[in-house]
Amino acid sequence: MSIGTHAQVSRFSKNTYTNGKGDTLNYRLLFPDANPLRKYPLVIFLHGSGERGNDNEAQLKWGVENFATDEMMSMHPALVIAPQCPVGQQWASMNREDNGRNMQLLPTPSKPMQLLYELIQKTIKEMPVDTNRIYITGLSMGGYGTFDAIARYPNLFAAAMPVCGGGDTSKAAVFAKMPIWILHGAEDGAVNPLYSLDMVDALTKAGAHPGFTMYPEVGHFSWLMAYSDKLVIEWLFRQGK
Repeated sequence: MSIGTHAQVSRFSKNTYTNGKGDTLNYRLLFPDANPLRKYPLVIFLHGSGERGNDNEAQLKWGVENFATDEMMSMHPALVIAPQCPVGQQWASMNREDNGRNMQLLPTPSKPMQLLYELIQKTIKEMPVDTNRIYITGLSMGGYGTFDAIARYPNLFAAAMPVCGGGDTSKAAVFAKMPIWILHGAEDGAVNPLYSLDMVDALTKAGAHPGFTMYPEVGHFSWLMAYSDKLVIEWLFRQGK
């Protein structure tokens, strides 16, 4: 299957972050415009389990290329970081019980999540990031990662958009004040839609007003609709601390 269009993919530079311990995280970076007068929102995009690896390319297969179209870069110019999780690792660090519905956030983040947090801090220092407009989104394994990240670093992000994921509902109050739009396919056979419904319920009980879209007659590929949904994208870029 082709990975986006060549023009869109080529707009993401190949990069590797290395910390002081020698740990590395491959990532792609979309830089919107060489305009020294502006600061830009920063979008963090977390891929799914099938795109893990070390080629620093597979993570561009689904969804993130939508941020690199001519229309999107004109209407919503943004820095976009798309890291790649190594094989055998996860974005989220959670215990899962009761067939996955009872998820418990572990105290220590996964190594890819820790490296991503460090990379975000480095990017804030070195690039024209509007720190009031840092957004995180992800699909499938990246949807779990999105819930993990906002539970660990709720003050970092201005909004979140998890797609067909799940998270620790006991942490809902931690990010209840953050704008969030949860999306899922009603017939998802890979990630149970109840995970998203459980989180919507927990957030609502915590006083939040989450956005929620359940696509009818859609299985696991709900991200095809989510990242093409102009209403959702307009909402995302409207958010600020």
